[in-house]
Amino acid sequence: MKLLALTFAFALGLAAQVAAADKPAKSLFDGKTFNGWEGDTNKTFRIVDGAIVGGTLKEPIPRNEFLCTTRNYTNFILTLKFKLLGKGANAGVQIRTRRIPNHHEVSGYQADMGDGWWGSLYDESRRNKILAKADPEVINRVLKKDDWNEYKIKCDGKKIQLSINGAETVNFTETEAGMDESGVIAVQIHSGPPSEAWYKDISIVELP
Repeated sequence: MKLLALTFAFALGLAAQVAAADKPAKSLFDGKTFNGWEGDTNKTFRIVDGAIVGGTLKEPIPRNEFLCTTRNYTNFILTLKFKLLGKGANAGVQIRTRRIPNHHEVSGYQADMGDGWWGSLYDESRRNKILAKADPEVINRVLKKDDWNEYKIKCDGKKIQLSINGAETVNFTETEAGMDESGVIAVQIHSGPPSEAWYKDISIVELP
């Protein structure tokens, strides 16, 4: 009886994976407007050549800024292209994240970007630490500096997987209680030296 139950559960899981694979991806950014997003679109974020650009190479970035989706997502596969410009630049893609009320910061998981941080999973303004560190050898092999790269981020229950240009960098399972399993998606430009974070072709497949 136990074997039958396990077989049935496996079959259900496999069916869900097949259904997700057949589900078309939905674009989160139309390349022309900030429809479906909110943040500092007056100064920090702009649209250039079909991409969201955070920051500037003309002056230092005074504080962390985030452009967030206006709705929450729970289980999903998110793909987007990114490039990071400027010496000492840092940025990231937030997932299962929440705005901190009356503040420019957010709280939640981040797929990190920047030297020493690429491909790692960070906990922004919550535990404030790297939850899973990417292997530098993998990053050195696949990352194209100052050029377009692709992030693939999968959130399914307690598991979060990150890949850059098809190479997995993180396979993390949350073990701490009370961590949000739903929230907004956001793109970041980090405070620091003059820098730009570019994001485009942002699409999502929602999982059961």
